[in-house]
Amino acid sequence: MATLDSSPAPRSRAARRWAVDTGVAVVVVGLQLAAWLGQSAHRGHAGPSLGDYLLLAAGGVALLARRRYPVGVLAVALAAAVGDAALGGYGAPVAWLVLAAAFVNAVLYRKRVPAIASLVVGYLVAVWPPWRIGTHGNTSTVSALGLLCGLIALLSAAELIRARNQRVAAVRTRQAEQARRVAMQERLAIARDLHDVLAHNISVINVQANTALHLMDRQPERARDALTAIHEVSRQALGELRSVLGVLRADGTGAPLVPSPGLDRLGELAATARAAGIAVELEQEGVSRQVPADVDAAAYRIVQEALTNTVRHSGGHAATIRLRYEAEALTIEVDDDGQAAGPPRPGNGLAGMTERARALGGTLDAGPRASGGFRVLARLPT
Repeated sequence: MATLDSSPAPRSRAARRWAVDTGVAVVVVGLQLAAWLGQSAHRGHAGPSLGDYLLLAAGGVALLARRRYPVGVLAVALAAAVGDAALGGYGAPVAWLVLAAAFVNAVLYRKRVPAIASLVVGYLVAVWPPWRIGTHGNTSTVSALGLLCGLIALLSAAELIRARNQRVAAVRTRQAEQARRVAMQERLAIARDLHDVLAHNISVINVQANTALHLMDRQPERARDALTAIHEVSRQALGELRSVLGVLRADGTGAPLVPSPGLDRLGELAATARAAGIAVELEQEGVSRQVPADVDAAAYRIVQEALTNTVRHSGGHAATIRLRYEAEALTIEVDDDGQAAGPPRPGNGLAGMTERARALGGTLDAGPRASGGFRVLARLPT
């Protein structure tokens, strides 16, 4: 059985990290050698000894493992620097670049205590014995203070780099989380549209198909009308389905294949429900006006799902769609005369209607009426 191999990507990332770590080690060791050789030429004496080279090589090789073992790498670099000073080699601060690189790396990986401890040890080794600073033959006071200021500056620079990296990582995390939320909202919106389109139209097609089967022999003309209704509803459903799925195209270009349905198509929706045997009436209160596109589409889908529930679940024969245009909101009320003996069962339809209303800052209530039947009441701010 063939299996998917996802290893090339991790191998590629590992190769990039290895190349970066190798580059860092080579650059630091190269600068260290240049400092040593330059110091030797300036003072006019022999260059580094074999022991110096071995200690430098040990520190450079240790830098290759700086990501996994920042404290261990720091310990090796500190030991190499201290060992170089103990051997009487080039133990001046300018020659401890490997230790400085390991120190900054430890700070970046939040190993502050070992990093600061290495600074203290390195400083004491450089000025040893500290109680004789400023005396003849020992480190001068100016040099000791200069080295101390340099180490403090190194610590501050490392902390600034770490803080900047944390800010960059936090921004990337927020952007990734925002992208995930947007993608999830888009998937939910597509799922709601698919549910509404398929549930409503397939319910009508199912009712009409049953009618055609029962009347095919006895009343062929009514059966023909039912089949005609099936043809029309399926055509509309295919158009809406292509429009919904069109947003999933990879390039994301192009206009929808059909206009997004809105309140101007409630007549078609009512006609489709009437074809399924539901007597639908449209009522309006207030002066009709243009509402925002998202409110327009949500209102249509809420009415569509309410009629779908009437066709599929209520067993009713009549429904009333009532639109109320208020100053700052649009109220949609859909009542039917079906059997609603108890509270509505949770399902995708009611959940989808509620999500649509809440996404616009509105509300939706659905449940049985005191006088019988079922009511869906939504209020959408405009």
